[in-house]
Amino acid sequence: MPASQPTPPEPTPLAMLTAQFLAWLAARPRSYEDTMEAWRSSCPRLSVWEDAVGAGLVALQPGAGGMRESRVVLTPAGWAALAAAENVTTSQQRRA
Repeated sequence: MPASQPTPPEPTPLAMLTAQFLAWLAARPRSYEDTMEAWRSSCPRLSVWEDAVGAGLVALQPGAGGMRESRVVLTPAGWAALAAAENVTTSQQRRA
């Protein structure tokens, strides 16, 4: 009988939201202003932006118009986290 492969852990809601944020950034160029408008939260339980910055998943590239026009980009760690999240989602869909 072949050994079964371990089942990846279920992602937490916050991890899923972070993956959604990273996918949103990866979809097209986003300014800091656009990012803050869409993702800023005053809720301490919804800290997607702060968590992504703190974990080094995103970075700011300076813009000509100051902070508001700076671009928010995925770092190599952000791309890796997005790829890992997509792999977990795909494996979960296969199990369903």
